[in-house]
Amino acid sequence: MRRFSKMHGAGNDFVVLDLRREDAVLTPAQCRRLAHRAYGVGCDQILTLHPPQHLQAHARYAIHNADGSPAGQCGNGARCVAAWLARHDRIEADIFWLESPSGLHQVWRRPGEQWQVSMGHPRWLPADIPLLGFAEAGSEYDIAVGEHIVRIGALSMGNPHALIEVPDVDQTNVESLGRALQESPCFPDSVNVGFAQICTPDHIRLRVYERGAGETLACGSGACAAAAILMRRGQVARTLQVSLPGGDLWIDWPDDEAEIRMSGPACFVFDGELDAAFC
Repeated sequence: MRRFSKMHGAGNDFVVLDLRREDAVLTPAQCRRLAHRAYGVGCDQILTLHPPQHLQAHARYAIHNADGSPAGQCGNGARCVAAWLARHDRIEADIFWLESPSGLHQVWRRPGEQWQVSMGHPRWLPADIPLLGFAEAGSEYDIAVGEHIVRIGALSMGNPHALIEVPDVDQTNVESLGRALQESPCFPDSVNVGFAQICTPDHIRLRVYERGAGETLACGSGACAAAAILMRRGQVARTLQVSLPGGDLWIDWPDDEAEIRMSGPACFVFDGELDAAFC
C-alpha cells in the first residue's frame, strides 16, 4: 500500500505522496488516474516528495498537473508541502527551506493553518516566459485571439502567466478566453491565464484558468503574478489581498528587487492508502 494525503490551499486541492525512500517517479497515466475525481482520489495537482538536491532544503517536491503534465511552480502546493512535512517529519522549526522544480523556497509557519512562502522574483523578459513575438519586456501586450485583440500583462513565476484586467470576474467567460490564450502560438509552452478585478487599492478578486488543470478554486503562483503585474503598474498597493473562489491569499512585494512572499492556508482533508494495483 502507498499512503497519501489529500490537502488543499484555499480550495486548490492536492494529493501528496512521499516517494523519498523509493525515489520513484509517477507516469503521466498514473497522475491522470490519481487526479480523476470519479475513478481516483481527485485533485488539481499531485505533489510527490523526493530527496533534496540542495543542502539547505529539507525535501524536494515535483508538481504534476491533473492531465499528467509537469509544472514548474505551485504556491498553494508549496504551503501544503510545508505543512505536510511539519506534521509527518515532526519539524519544530518555524522557518525552513523547500526545493521545487523552480528553485529554493523559504517557508514560515504562521498561526493556525497559515503558512508563508517565498516565491522568488518575477521574470519579465518575453523570452523567459516564454512569449513569442515581443523582444522587450512591457507592462502590456496585445495578443490576437481569433478576430479580437486581447490586452494582457505577462511574466514568469517559474511558470508562465498572463493576466487580463476585467470589470467583473463573475461576468467573464474564463474557460473560453483562457483556453484560447493557452492555444495561442504566442505561448509555445501554454500559459496560466488570470482574470483580475480591482476592488480597492489593497484588494483584488481573481480567477485563474490553469495550464493542465482548467479553472481551479485558487492558484498561488497566479495570485503572485497578478499582484506583481498590477503592483508594477502602480494600480494596487505592495501588500495585497487576493480573493479567489476558494479563499483569500496575501501577497507582499515591497519593491521590484525583493522576492515575492505569499501567505495563505494549508489544510489537511484526509489520509488514505492506494491499492498496489492502482499505481
